[in-house]
Amino acid sequence: MSGQQVTTRPARGWRTAAAILAERDPVLHRLVAEVGPARVRPPAETHLGALARAIVYQQLAGAAAAAIHGRLIAALDGEVTPERLLSLPDGTLRTVGLSGNKTASLRDLAAKVLDGTVVLDPPRLRAESDAEVIARLTAVRGIGTWTAQMFLMFQLRRLDVWPTGDLGVRKGFALAWQIPTPTAKQLEPLGDPYRPYRSVVAWYCWRAAEIFGGTADSALTR
Repeated sequence: MSGQQVTTRPARGWRTAAAILAERDPVLHRLVAEVGPARVRPPAETHLGALARAIVYQQLAGAAAAAIHGRLIAALDGEVTPERLLSLPDGTLRTVGLSGNKTASLRDLAAKVLDGTVVLDPPRLRAESDAEVIARLTAVRGIGTWTAQMFLMFQLRRLDVWPTGDLGVRKGFALAWQIPTPTAKQLEPLGDPYRPYRSVVAWYCWRAAEIFGGTADSALTR
């Protein structure tokens, strides 16, 4: 893009955004040609369900996390609501395999949804900026900036999130654009030319890390 910022109106979807970026940047043109359109599945869970899953999966291998999450959903009778999360006894949550910290995080999330700290109502969410959503979510115990950014990208499907703290994004950017791996601070301005589609660039950075850096495929790009 040679430093030229995208000035068109935001595209309606990831595929359209990828096509726009490919027309303007030779590196992204090559990546899109090699790996195809960004594959981002439609959300399969409620917003609360997605956040509960994110808490359960933290610092766990996929199979173990999936087993614990499945037992949690069963204990909730298949319905993830704040009221149901708060009604489960600590003993039940221990039985499904949740640590004390994750139990506390799930209870804090449920309580903050009920008191309005965390807004998950779709019309109200649409009115909030990315920064506002991140600020609300990171008020919850156990939810950090990265988790909030993934929620914005993959649950809300917002197109201009730039997760500079993600090592995969930084490594992929370095490999694709053939520069030394930037720090999070250094990566921040490097994304400016790609507004308002930085989420799409991040996805291709993950793919670049997988293709050129030998990183294992992740759930983010499947």
